[in-house]
Amino acid sequence: MLRCLKDLERYKVSATDGDIGSVVDFLLDDEHWVVRYLVVETGGLLNERQVLISPISFRQVDWSTRRFHLALTMDRVKNSPSVDVNKPVSRQHERDYYGYYGMPYYWGSSWFWGTGAYPGLLAECEWHESQTELPDQSSDCHLRSANEIRGYHIQGTDEAIGHVEDFIVDDETWAVRYLVIDTSNWWLGKRVLIAPHWATTVSWEQKNVCVELSRERIKNSPEWSARTAMNRDYETRLYKHYGRPAYWIDDERRARVQPPQRHAE
Repeated sequence: MLRCLKDLERYKVSATDGDIGSVVDFLLDDEHWVVRYLVVETGGLLNERQVLISPISFRQVDWSTRRFHLALTMDRVKNSPSVDVNKPVSRQHERDYYGYYGMPYYWGSSWFWGTGAYPGLLAECEWHESQTELPDQSSDCHLRSANEIRGYHIQGTDEAIGHVEDFIVDDETWAVRYLVIDTSNWWLGKRVLIAPHWATTVSWEQKNVCVELSRERIKNSPEWSARTAMNRDYETRLYKHYGRPAYWIDDERRARVQPPQRHAE
């Protein structure tokens, strides 16, 4: 199912033996456009600090009570590697993080999550000490704060279009399927969706996203509203309007090979 990241903020996060804290941000992979970590603000017995939680650690997600249940203890999370989420998270820190939790790396594969499309599948694999030996390019940082990217300007082939307001993600693969673009500076109250892979360039320094789409093309695209549930009919109309290949064709092929991760409703 597709969900807005803003709707997932302030979700509670629970360990196997108690509450940890609440979600305050997300770290996105800017190469594959996947949510790699929840940024969780802890409290109580864990003291007040921010920790990273990977979807690989999920035991289940209860959407009705707005809670992420982890297959981790409070003590395990409390002693996890510290991180300053206001600074770029290095690949070395990720190595330490995955080594601490005994998880295999997600990188080094064309799949979203290492050996598969779903984080739950990677959780079933074993971590090996040999994973610490990686090429030099593995130190590159490709993680971006969702809160930081909100507000980035969208530049079309002819004129400015609007700015990033939110992200729509697949709650099984945690792939970012769409950027929610606020175009109200030009068309009062209208919001449209653009797939992040349609971007030609992203300037992190100038906080700008360029797409090979004209303002008129975007203006005439199917309007999106957070009050309307996202469905495949809408997505089909959206992709048909832009003349782009649909992402779910490849997803369906992969699903025939590997079963999806299950969530509690």
